[in-house]
Amino acid sequence: MRILVVEDEEAIAEALAHILTKNKYLVDTCYDGESGYDNAMTGIYDLIILDIMLPGMNGLDILCGIRKNGISCPVLLLTAKDEISDKVKGLDSGADDYLTKPFAMEELLARIRSLSRRTDHAINDNTLSYSDITLNLQTYELSCGGNSLALGLKEFSIMEYLLNNPNKVISKEKMIEKIWGYDSDAEYNNVEVYISFLRKKLRHIHSVTSIKTVRGVGYRLEES
Repeated sequence: MRILVVEDEEAIAEALAHILTKNKYLVDTCYDGESGYDNAMTGIYDLIILDIMLPGMNGLDILCGIRKNGISCPVLLLTAKDEISDKVKGLDSGADDYLTKPFAMEELLARIRSLSRRTDHAINDNTLSYSDITLNLQTYELSCGGNSLALGLKEFSIMEYLLNNPNKVISKEKMIEKIWGYDSDAEYNNVEVYISFLRKKLRHIHSVTSIKTVRGVGYRLEES
C-alpha cells in the first residue's frame, strides 16, 4: 500500500513517514501544496494524508482538484483546526476522514486500517484474495491451499498491487511509479526481476494463478 503524506512541517512529515514505513507501508512525502497536488494527480496512491494549511496551494484546493479529475483514493485530512465548520468543509470537499492535531499515532494507524478495508478485494482486515491464492497483509505470506511462503517487501508490494487489480493489464511504467515511487530511477529490468521471483513462488505453492506478460505493455494477474 503506497501512501502520500502532504505536510509542510518537515519534522512531522518525516516522523509520519518513519512510523508508516515501520508499519510496512510505502511512503512518499511532499512539503508544499503544489508538489503535493502534482504527486496526488499521478493516481498511484492508495491513500493520501493531507494537511489543510499548506504553502502554495491549501489542502482543500488539492482535495477539490483531485476529486474533480477523478482521483478517488481515500483522503485523510490533518489540521490544527478543530472547529466543526472546518471538519464539515473538509468532508464536503471529498475527504474520507479527518484527524485534528495533535493526534496519537495509534489513532492515525487505526484510521488508515479502517480506510484500507474499503478496498473491493479485501476479504477481511488482513488478507487479499484472488482465485486460489491469499496474501496476508500482516505477515507477507502468500498461500495456496496448505502451501505458503513469505514474500520480500518489493515482491509483496507488487503482488498486493496485482491482487487489487486482477485481470487488468498494468504497465511497467505504472508499476515502477507505484512500487518504486514517482521520482524513482528504477528501470524495466527491476520490474522484470521481481515478476520472475513471483512467478517462481506461485509455481512453488502450486497455484493456478499466473502473471501473464502482455507484450509491449505490462502484466496481468489471471487464473490459468
